[in-house]
Amino acid sequence: MKKTARIFVAGHRGLVGSALVRQLQAQGFHNLLLSTRDELDLTDQAATSAFFVENRPDYVLLAAAKVGGILANNTYPADFIRDNLAIEQNVITSAHAAGVTRLLFLGSSCIYPRDCPQPIEESSLLTGTLEPTNRSYALAKIAGIELCWAFNRQYGTRYLAVMPTNLYGPGDNYDSYNSHVLPALIRKMHEAKQYEQEEAVVWGTGTPRREFLYSDDLASACLHILQQTDSQLAPLFNDNAPPLINIGCGEDISIADLAQLIADVVGFAGRLSFDHSKPDGTPQKVLNVTKINNYGWSATTTLKDGIALAYRDFLRSNSLGRIQ
Repeated sequence: MKKTARIFVAGHRGLVGSALVRQLQAQGFHNLLLSTRDELDLTDQAATSAFFVENRPDYVLLAAAKVGGILANNTYPADFIRDNLAIEQNVITSAHAAGVTRLLFLGSSCIYPRDCPQPIEESSLLTGTLEPTNRSYALAKIAGIELCWAFNRQYGTRYLAVMPTNLYGPGDNYDSYNSHVLPALIRKMHEAKQYEQEEAVVWGTGTPRREFLYSDDLASACLHILQQTDSQLAPLFNDNAPPLINIGCGEDISIADLAQLIADVVGFAGRLSFDHSKPDGTPQKVLNVTKINNYGWSATTTLKDGIALAYRDFLRSNSLGRIQ
């Protein structure tokens, strides 16, 4: 990638998009195309097409998506599948029409079957039943992978789909009801400490196991992949398998242990209890990251260090009145 390349980061204000912008700028890429949702509604086909015609990006990083935790996914399934399908369709088709040959689509590890073998290999895609609580979102992301693969097969593009594990970091959503588990627990432990509570209640049984990746590590992996040559990436572009690559740290932790680790970092010394009436979701989810490791990349931020950085971001955001 030339430092002067025009790079469109779709969803640049989100957790993933903002990390991508930080990494790009740190590596000397400053010709970035950035538009807020008010400036460019990616669910609007005509507006998205016009943006690509006018700006002609060389690369596209598709991080824009409607995202949320178990409660949000389970409550608004129609919104999740409708909006995400529209974004993917509009951006990928407009990118091809504008001559973009290298695009990176950010998916989610929820694309994999609920009960597939662990750690999850890329070949597990479409081999079993999805987790019901986020099936609509997962199906939308699977459709995005298929779009990339279909354009590659039919038009010879070089569109890749990366599947991150559970992410956290600066710019995360700390809403009590619509956020993912790690930022939700940061807020819960902070408020329990702030109000001197004796107990903090964690949703579910605490037994599910999850893998977590700091958002800046994901961003570094994405840029590492984008800067590989076509010959280096050739194994990902074939008719027999989708252009899919997992990104994670390859290690998981139980929700109970995660909650205790966050409590320790935040400084909440009370006891933890678990509300078994709330859903657990998938029993275990850890990615096989052999493929990305073979390209010379591995995560560098430990979970404890990443949580400390995320908590610092939470405190800063809270002090600025960004958290409601």
